Amino acid sequence: MISYPAAELLLDAKAVLAEGPSYLPESDSVLWVDIEVGNIHQLDLKTLDNRTIELGGKVGFVAASAKGDFIAGAREGLVRVDPNSGSSTTLATPESDLTDNRFNDGKPGPNGALWAGTMSIHETENAGSFYRLDTNGAVAKIFGDVTISNGLTWSPDRRTMYYIDTPTMRVDAFDFDLSDGLMTNRRTVIRIPDGIGYPDGMTVDAEGKLWIAMWAGWGVTRWDPDSGELIGKIPLPVEKVTACCFAGPNLDKLVITSASRDLSGVELEKQPLAGGLFVASPGVVGLPGFKFEG
Repeated sequence: MISYPAAELLLDAKAVLAEGPSYLPESDSVLWVDIEVGNIHQLDLKTLDNRTIELGGKVGFVAASAKGDFIAGAREGLVRVDPNSGSSTTLATPESDLTDNRFNDGKPGPNGALWAGTMSIHETENAGSFYRLDTNGAVAKIFGDVTISNGLTWSPDRRTMYYIDTPTMRVDAFDFDLSDGLMTNRRTVIRIPDGIGYPDGMTVDAEGKLWIAMWAGWGVTRWDPDSGELIGKIPLPVEKVTACCFAGPNLDKLVITSASRDLSGVELEKQPLAGGLFVASPGVVGLPGFKFEG
């Protein structure tokens, strides 16, 4: 297994639950959220200026749209956010009857739609679902029985979608139809062994390998989805590693988010950078992200 160079601190954000980074090449910045606080952030990678939009409530993810604004997964549903004023308008509330649920991880996909999953705020088993928001505003429930909907990404040829429901300790793959966004042939491609943490956010590199942030695992792991093999790990000085994305003009930097939630006072003293954003140079490059086309 490759031991990659340790990640370095990028922003001492002191976030409670930093999550869901995504790279915006036009501004050389990274979008991310602090879920528990309900804030959307945009970090300029040149100046390290970190702009904040206070959305309120819990916000599970934020993503860029082709219109220049943001789409966020909020407690009440999917919302469109004006990046200048911070005002939001509701796009869809597929679980308006499930008052204990909220959206968690979500991303635009290669067909322009948005994909996002939900979970119970109490982490109740199988209480969440996985959805697709189409460019025409229609919402489709793809599957249910989700506990903590987390990482998702696509293979370089865009024909395979990878998905994580954290407590299952596995990565599942689907055949992905670019024409209509249909997902078929679900199968498990990676099984996470006990003792190395829990799979959280995920991204893919240009070689088709998966990078998975490990909650309670002190790092980001790299996997081969063809063999299921653990290839290597980027160590971090914090325990609760949450998500990652490739960033920078050459997509050769891995930006990593972390959390301070649930750490005791003693643990926080040992992990003063918990809740920070980190950056690593893994020696491989990522792929450009997608935008919501609706």
